[in-house]
Amino acid sequence: MEDKLKVIDLFCGVGGLSYGFAHNDNFEIVVANEILPNMAKAYSLNHPTVKVYTEDIKNFSAKKIEEDLGIKANEVDIIIGGPPCQAYSTVGKRLIDDLRGKLFQEYYRVLKELNPKLFLFENVRGLLSMQGGELLETIVSLFQSLGYKVQYRILNAADFGVPQIRERIVIIGSKLKNDFCYPEATHCNPRETFNLFKKGLKPYLTLEEAISDLPFIKSGEESFEYASDPKNNFQKEMRFNAPKQLMDHNAPNNNARLVNMMELLPDGGTPEDLPEELRPTSGFKNTYCRLWWKRPTPTITRNLSTPSSSRCIHPKAPRPLTTREGARIQCFPDSYQFYGSRSDRNLQIGNAVPTVLSIKLAREILANFKREYLNL
Repeated sequence: MEDKLKVIDLFCGVGGLSYGFAHNDNFEIVVANEILPNMAKAYSLNHPTVKVYTEDIKNFSAKKIEEDLGIKANEVDIIIGGPPCQAYSTVGKRLIDDLRGKLFQEYYRVLKELNPKLFLFENVRGLLSMQGGELLETIVSLFQSLGYKVQYRILNAADFGVPQIRERIVIIGSKLKNDFCYPEATHCNPRETFNLFKKGLKPYLTLEEAISDLPFIKSGEESFEYASDPKNNFQKEMRFNAPKQLMDHNAPNNNARLVNMMELLPDGGTPEDLPEELRPTSGFKNTYCRLWWKRPTPTITRNLSTPSSSRCIHPKAPRPLTTREGARIQCFPDSYQFYGSRSDRNLQIGNAVPTVLSIKLAREILANFKREYLNL
């Protein structure tokens, strides 16, 4: 296996899922596709050698890749990506004809055209229960109809050293002889009842361990300086080759009532911990809530700076998370660039796959190919 494995990244976002492939010399990401211009711009800033098609996936094809880049279908080894599934309401053969399922239809079409040796499909955990499980069965059967041996598993990013509880389904389809082996967990929840199978695993990475070297700025403030030297290996890795000035560490300017409310919240607190007159009159159970300093965060979303939309209030400062803190939680190094407004940047971060999980998956995919070509 002398040549690099050629990878195509569909629905590439800002590059979280492709991070492990982009930073492994055994792979070459040759093409990516993303419909949102600012998202695609951010991807290009971090992957300058990759040809990015900023367009609807329906316009993406094997023919276009061969005409533009001279890469033939049989030269593509791996396709990665995962289209949104939330809108689907039909199952079985109807899925392919349903316009609401067009993103999956296009993913399936690209797989059929390019016929890679392996693909990685990442999606929300909820895919397991959509349509009573029938949707997942349909997706798997469609992949199998193309000749792929399909495996899937729910992976929690926290189990692999990400400071965040983030569960996703990872589907692997392969035409290699050897089965794909999912990465083994390296971390576990120290609050769970001890069991012998977890012996030797590290405790989950906490929010404190992820961001404690970043300054505890207040509402409306911005800082370009680190608060301290790196305090642990995670922070050292995040700051490797980082620019001298800290990027994207600025807090929204919240109103005085909200700031007062945030100041009074205890660690991990909810509005129920506040005086009745300060409690918000609307919102869900996980809104206007403070994060825990000594635990991983729950799944962060595009609303990582919006207290009214998610649990995202900093444990030590009366404000929500900054964009850079969100990037740390998703394991993007401080050198990683985002693009556009705060809302654009938070969307890029909130929609991503944590880079640490991508690194682990890329390593296992490489091992799978090595077993195939080296007859191991």
